[in-house]
Amino acid sequence: MARIVVDPITRIEGHLRIEAIVDNGVITEAYSSGTMVRGFEKILLGRDPRDAWAFTERACGVCTTVHALASVRTVEDALGIVVPRNAELIRNLMFCAQMVQDHVIHFYHLHALDWVDVVSALSADPKQTATIARSISRWPKTSPNYFSDIQKRVQAFVGSGQLGIFANGYWGHKAYKLPPEVNLLAVAHYLEALEWQKELVKIHAIFGGKNPHPNYLVGGVPCSINLNEVSAINTERLNHVGSLIDEAIQIVEQLYIPDLLAIAGFYKDWAQYGGGLENYLAYGDLPVAGYNDPEAFKLPRGAILGRNLNEVHEVNGRDQEEIKEYVTHSWYSYAEGDETGKHPWEGETEFNYTGPKPPFEYLDTDGKYSWIKTPRWRNHPMEVGPLARMLVAYGKGVTEVQDIVHDTLSRLNVPVTALFSTLGRTAARGLETQLVVHWMKGFYEDLVANIKSGDTRTFNNEKWEPSTWPEEAIGVGMTEAPRGALAHWIRIKDKKIANYQLVVPSTWNASPRDGRGQRSSYEAALIGTPVADLEQPVEILRTVHSFDPCIACAVHLYDPDGKHIHNLTFQ
Repeated sequence: MARIVVDPITRIEGHLRIEAIVDNGVITEAYSSGTMVRGFEKILLGRDPRDAWAFTERACGVCTTVHALASVRTVEDALGIVVPRNAELIRNLMFCAQMVQDHVIHFYHLHALDWVDVVSALSADPKQTATIARSISRWPKTSPNYFSDIQKRVQAFVGSGQLGIFANGYWGHKAYKLPPEVNLLAVAHYLEALEWQKELVKIHAIFGGKNPHPNYLVGGVPCSINLNEVSAINTERLNHVGSLIDEAIQIVEQLYIPDLLAIAGFYKDWAQYGGGLENYLAYGDLPVAGYNDPEAFKLPRGAILGRNLNEVHEVNGRDQEEIKEYVTHSWYSYAEGDETGKHPWEGETEFNYTGPKPPFEYLDTDGKYSWIKTPRWRNHPMEVGPLARMLVAYGKGVTEVQDIVHDTLSRLNVPVTALFSTLGRTAARGLETQLVVHWMKGFYEDLVANIKSGDTRTFNNEKWEPSTWPEEAIGVGMTEAPRGALAHWIRIKDKKIANYQLVVPSTWNASPRDGRGQRSSYEAALIGTPVADLEQPVEILRTVHSFDPCIACAVHLYDPDGKHIHNLTFQ
């Protein structure tokens, strides 16, 4: 029996530590610790609710747009503001652009290297790689010379003694199964996706002024529509958006999905590892009839318990009995006691670090061991993310989702139970991308048609002025970050923020166990995972990366006048 530590987990956003107990080559216990904190809840106190999006959007440099979306929605919910149709469509387009770009980046640049041996590509036959590429896709760059040039670029890294962007991998590990030719194919597409990913987010710059943190606006979107005005959303800019979407469809269908299926075919044994929890939660998004009609979302809302796809439970962020956060094993304290569960409207963010002083060997996992709180839905630990979204949609009878799931399972020749695994989680992200990139095209066409009909409204100024607000109001804004269910809760009092709480996807997935001893997603998914080499635990990375961890980074401290003092990090 051995206790191994992976700290930091790399190829993620933020700082995450995993400790695992391995017995006879299999993980029997696991602990997930977020090792740095945010404190955005404290920063927002006393501020104008309409400004909250600009702060919360910066909780992450990866999930750039979704925190702003959740934030404007929570204020709109509190004040009863309904945004115009054009604003809803533009928000959908920005949402889709974020999700498609993020999923492609995750597959190639954060997760693929858990399965792809970069150094092995040096021994590949470029002609055979070209043959494989032509057999799985219509992507135009498939000549032997092209793959030979890629091979030379990688060789230059190796020959210099530095692997550059491919440094610090477990190259040569016996857990890698791809032939050299498939490794070369994946490396080539890694580089192509790296070049492409900066293009799609130009949609954020067109509608929101910039990326990674585009502008938002309570009541709508911060752009005007005038097809003949150079400084507005005009015909040229709309055409540019359309071409960016067409390019994204090509990338997803001719690179991402063929590569995903090709690589998955060599790792079917991973359909038995990493399943973890049997409960799934999705808030849903992409409204087609307004945000207040979640039954019409393209990505539906719901919860599944015990992997029972025949029953999808309703989810209500306003029901204070549904979602509660616990701090039994987290470095926070509650005034009413650390065993108490608090709905976010009553949430507290009081730091209480009781962990060992660095350097230390192991965390005190019997006590508090993480900066991440532990949320529960009706006292159940829940997995959130692409797999949860696809399962909820499948269970709710969304035909598009059911068809693509059945087709993929058939092509891989694996049973339905393969969904509940590390492999299934990774495949679900790809399937979702294939759906969303086409939905994005539909939202674009709807926007163009709506503008042509004469509707150019992008902002609802009703209830914008604080003089129209009630003395007190509460709201919740829900969305789906690429990594899963995201919601912000707000209390407004005397026109200012009295309380603000964020429960992000990795709060659900990466949190420590609760007072009942129930594990959250990462910890549960690692149980039963084989580890071939304790010094190079690539198997831990495979399962943890399948969730695409996104851990917020630091505590930001300000004085009472709002002046920045210091960034404090805990390691």
